[in-house]
Amino acid sequence: MDERIRIRKLGRPGDLGWVVMAHGEQYAAEFGWDTTFEALVARIVADYAADHDPRREAAWIAEMDGRRVGCVFCVAADPEVAQLRILLVDPSARGQGLGGRLVDECLAFARRAGYARMRLWTNDPLVAARHVYLSRGFALTGQEPHHSFGADLVGQVYEVDLRAGTEAA
Repeated sequence: MDERIRIRKLGRPGDLGWVVMAHGEQYAAEFGWDTTFEALVARIVADYAADHDPRREAAWIAEMDGRRVGCVFCVAADPEVAQLRILLVDPSARGQGLGGRLVDECLAFARRAGYARMRLWTNDPLVAARHVYLSRGFALTGQEPHHSFGADLVGQVYEVDLRAGTEAA
């Protein structure tokens, strides 16, 4: 494991703003998405910051050489279902297995918190993230075309049974 990389709980000053900024900049650069995506991420982050139950919800920041390079959030969708949200790995840190490590943190936390399932919503251009989800036992449960963030997309819902204990290492 690379000693320069660590994953820690979100909570330092600047973490929340970084999550919003990084998503806005990265998705605009890679996919041409407009600021409505950044606004969605800002709402997710603000809701988490304003009112989350630390026993049932958590978020993590990945750092490389002390610099923020990734994040993921685990929030309650309902009492039985956790939702994985806003997974991100900066292009400078890709290829290090960080996406998988962040998803693994989320899955382990959701199991400890007593959730039965985890769900996530993503969009079809996010191929690398989809590979991580599938390798952790998530299965596609639905998809629907939509126009969001200034682009024509196919929204996809994935779920995994947390009681099965089938996540990959």
